[in-house]
Amino acid sequence: MLLPCHEARPVYEQVMKAYQITGTDGLASLQQVTLPDPTPEPGEVLVRLRACCLNYRDYMNVMGIRGVTGPIPRIPCSDGAGEILALGEGVTGWQIGQRVVIPFMPTWIDGGFTQHHAGNALGGAVNGLLREQACLPAACLLPIPDYLSIEQAATLPCAAVTAWDALFVRGNLQRGETVLILGTGGVSIFALQFSKQVGARALSPLALRPRRICSVVLGLTPCMFIKMTQLGMIGHFPKLADWAWIMWSRSVGQRP
Repeated sequence: MLLPCHEARPVYEQVMKAYQITGTDGLASLQQVTLPDPTPEPGEVLVRLRACCLNYRDYMNVMGIRGVTGPIPRIPCSDGAGEILALGEGVTGWQIGQRVVIPFMPTWIDGGFTQHHAGNALGGAVNGLLREQACLPAACLLPIPDYLSIEQAATLPCAAVTAWDALFVRGNLQRGETVLILGTGGVSIFALQFSKQVGARALSPLALRPRRICSVVLGLTPCMFIKMTQLGMIGHFPKLADWAWIMWSRSVGQRP
């Protein structure tokens, strides 16, 4: 779900609108507030947020599902894109008005994953992007190519990058291989599209309506679907101990 923010503000205003998680009462704790306009520090860029994308993680943060929580108050939402409003001291390579997308973990520029990077994931232990303006390290931002809208770019940092990392960085996916995808969440839908683009086959245990969405709307004709009842699935949990072997037989034609 995208949350566009296109309303122009009077130039004399020195405060911005934002949403904060103000307690532990779920959606009732998500309140709109006004905060002072941020000022970029040296090495930072001030971004005017034009769109935010809602991931399930953001809902978990607001609701406190499975212990996903953080300091109170805090601003939720990890994914967003917008335009540069101001440059901090020493920042080069960026221009005022340039369109940028903001990464899920702004401190993870290179190298391996660390708990430091996890602790700086937006909308978790630190403030996220459900606000009009945000200051980010200039080194973490990425320019939005002309063929993508700001709204489209805002959907990429969390779900799309997670799917890409799983398939190509960790999985080294190749043409002709089979990918098992569960559900129709953001990561799964991106994984379906990536699989199609490289000529891999997607295998997914989906109910009828999600199957139609994936086949018709996304045009994923190579995708193979298995009825949940064939796997003995009840909800998200397998009824049969060997459901994985059933998926394997559907993908390669025999048990290993």
